Amino acid sequence: MASMDVKAYFKGKKVVLTRIGLIGRGVGDAAFLAEAGADLLVVDDAPQEVMQPSVDKLKEYSNIRFKFGKYDLEDFRDCDLVVKGAGMALDSPEIAEAKAHDISVRMSADLLVELSGCRTIGITGTRGKSTTTHMVGEILKAAGEKVLLGGNVRGVSNLQLLREATSEHVLVLELDSWQCQGFGEAGISPTIAVFTTFFQDHLNYYKNDLGAYLADKANIFLNQGEEDTFVLGKQCAPIIIERYGEDIDARMKVAGAEDLPDTWALKVPGEHNRYNAALALAASRSFGVDDVVSRKALEAFSGVPGRLEYLGERTGVKVYNDNNATTPDATIVALKAFEGVPITLIMGGADKGIDMNKLLTAIEKSETQVVLLAGSGTERIDEAFAGVPVHDTLASAVGDAFAKTPVGGVILFSPAFASFGMFTNEYDRNDQFIDLVRKMGVVK
Repeated sequence: MASMDVKAYFKGKKVVLTRIGLIGRGVGDAAFLAEAGADLLVVDDAPQEVMQPSVDKLKEYSNIRFKFGKYDLEDFRDCDLVVKGAGMALDSPEIAEAKAHDISVRMSADLLVELSGCRTIGITGTRGKSTTTHMVGEILKAAGEKVLLGGNVRGVSNLQLLREATSEHVLVLELDSWQCQGFGEAGISPTIAVFTTFFQDHLNYYKNDLGAYLADKANIFLNQGEEDTFVLGKQCAPIIIERYGEDIDARMKVAGAEDLPDTWALKVPGEHNRYNAALALAASRSFGVDDVVSRKALEAFSGVPGRLEYLGERTGVKVYNDNNATTPDATIVALKAFEGVPITLIMGGADKGIDMNKLLTAIEKSETQVVLLAGSGTERIDEAFAGVPVHDTLASAVGDAFAKTPVGGVILFSPAFASFGMFTNEYDRNDQFIDLVRKMGVVK
């Protein structure tokens, strides 16, 4: 669909956009809708004082109205379209109200796919989806494709991508469970779908129903046709095949770390990154990319910010930023990447209701030193770390970590919990950590 047609799709429509957020994606979507001529109402159940930075960024648009605090059901029956933000439950009264009045409920990622008409590769999973997405993007760029990276990518508004999307572009989308939920509602799936891993996560949102979490993510492949491709990681293959086997047999390709040739030397550390690379390779082969191109791109790939990102060293101590590890399984993977090296782990934060016992065992076995950040999740596990102080500021935690770590050791910032409480969101936590260690003299 040409950009003019896209604007016509929204022009004059009464659109309700929910949960605009503070990290840029929702603001970009709102700006696009306003410029396309929509009559836009932005609603968010957060207080206006919290959301004011986003409001300020949109003050130039006279066709945007804002409402904050408790939602008004009237808004969800007096409109033409609801664009739902991440984290808003599909079974919420507001969404039910819209559907009862035959109002379309969409998300920005599935609107991007439908309205752009681009070829699409979508990647989901509990862990590894971001790294795999960026790996696929780099491979396709090296192959000469015009790539648009989107979905759950920091600061990228999916609707803004409609400005440049043409039939020559390939969308490479990192898709979280909410965006996959949106794909299910729209009845679409990517041409090439990748499912990396499946672990416990977001159990607070899914009310401890792991099956509901899997059902949302499964939308990445459930609406594929027989000619499409589904790349499935070996870690989660048994779970998905048991539940959906008959639906996916014809187009399924299973891949794991051992499927990446031994001679391919990656810059990014850890066996989990060889696993991610194997999935990226399988997806790229399905797209028709030669292995020579894929190898060159993967060997040059230096990682994604916030995922075992090497920040540098100070006084013989190396610092790695694994801020995006918001689950215990993610932190376990990070610990394994540094086996045999003295590790000081900075962890802690807001509770997501996930069982932490495997991580506690891994910390004990690896003789990892721990520095704790305050939070509701930390309160649940602090008995396991008798005598270890809990820090109320990131600065004191990092200072403690440097004091504890011997020369040749590693400071690993891998929280294993959500960021809320001490930080606005995980991006705020990421940026504060990087700023702090830079000011402390950590250099590459």
